Amino acid sequence: MAKITFLGGVGTVTGSKYLLEHNDKKVLVDCGLFQGFRELRERNWEEPYFDPQSLDAIIITHAHIDHTGYLPRVVRLGFTGPVYTSRATNDLLKILLPDSGRLQEEDADYRNRHELTRHSPALPLYDEKDAKETLKLIKPVPNNGQAVHICDGMRASFLVAGHIMGASLVLLEIDGAGDDGGTLKFLFSGDLGHYDQPIVKDPAPPPACDHLMVESTYGNRLHGDVSSEDQMAKIINEAAERNGPILIPAFAVGRTQEVLYLIRELEEAGRIPILPVVVDSPMASQATQVYNRWNEEHDEEYVSILSRKRHPLRTGSMSTAATRDESKRLNNMRGARIIISASGMMTGGRVLHHAVRILPNENATVVFVGFQAAGTTGRRVQDGEREVKIMKQWVPVKCHVEKVEGFSAHADWKAVLQWLEGLPNTPKTVFTTHGEPEAAEAMAQHIRDRFGWNVVVPEYKQSIEL
Repeated sequence: MAKITFLGGVGTVTGSKYLLEHNDKKVLVDCGLFQGFRELRERNWEEPYFDPQSLDAIIITHAHIDHTGYLPRVVRLGFTGPVYTSRATNDLLKILLPDSGRLQEEDADYRNRHELTRHSPALPLYDEKDAKETLKLIKPVPNNGQAVHICDGMRASFLVAGHIMGASLVLLEIDGAGDDGGTLKFLFSGDLGHYDQPIVKDPAPPPACDHLMVESTYGNRLHGDVSSEDQMAKIINEAAERNGPILIPAFAVGRTQEVLYLIRELEEAGRIPILPVVVDSPMASQATQVYNRWNEEHDEEYVSILSRKRHPLRTGSMSTAATRDESKRLNNMRGARIIISASGMMTGGRVLHHAVRILPNENATVVFVGFQAAGTTGRRVQDGEREVKIMKQWVPVKCHVEKVEGFSAHADWKAVLQWLEGLPNTPKTVFTTHGEPEAAEAMAQHIRDRFGWNVVVPEYKQSIEL
């Protein structure tokens, strides 16, 4: 009998890790960092539940750090096995993981120099060298449903999840773990994209499975009826009238590309003025090149734009800030402009340095274009707190705070139900994960109401026999 243990992505949207065990084989699906509240972040420093050297393989659904950022830590602690993921995700991890390692080192160095640490000295969770060692273990596979050998008795198939480039649904087949000694099929949704979003294809229909894990980020919310185009146009035009800056915290992979795509469309339609747009993230610039390269995952509209020799992700007056000095020079810019910078939840990175200057500015605007996890600086600003702590200093929030509802790369609960309608059989169990408690419970109830299926909302470190 197989067993699954939920080691992250339960009770929270971060830290996704799911350990599957059968016949002394151990496979970890996703290996993410916890983010948000301090008690969540401190889990990253705990001894792992499993012995990293005992893992036979790791499977990664997509490149975001809340699904991959713990990989170099596991490698640092002795894991040397294969890491299976899609080819586009492999390309993105070449950018994301070394950057994460550098950020860990820079953060530790900053805290030591400014005496902002409870530990002396502050140490990185892992470093850039660990990240580069991790990249050597990755085995890229097609995102086309072709079964791939993972370890003895286990195979995995990867299909487009529509969340970001390379994001996958993963069907894991475990020989000898099913009824009467047959094959057990466990489907992981990963992070599901919503339908009809730009750039990437819609999620592939779910294949038949015995057990199913589905995300619930927006399990208790809908994205709203107002289009993201209308919202963004209104926000940019109002900021331009005030001659104030716009700061958009956005993940370097996925969200930054979607924002650029939308701004270009609004400019070309004459709905907004052409303002200076600065992408203050070398990682986002590199990720954009990956997006253009993997045309097998592009939707029809993106392909059509490329065929007309236009760049779908370049606005009329766009530049990038690659170095720290280039980033610092943005402080001297005046007038209406748009700065897109990571991280998307304002948990670290260059966006914090911009936030210190922009949040107190009454003419400025901060625009949230994605989910803000509980405990993050982004969530606090979005929820209306008038003062937030950034890099150990209290910063007043006097700027305009906006949220573009329809921008999320996560399916809302209606889109999740739409995806589940394509399942060709009734699963024995559905697990709702990757959601805060209320969202996971709400998603579970939506599934029960719509399909009458058995749904479980797992808890942290809970083990369940399949």
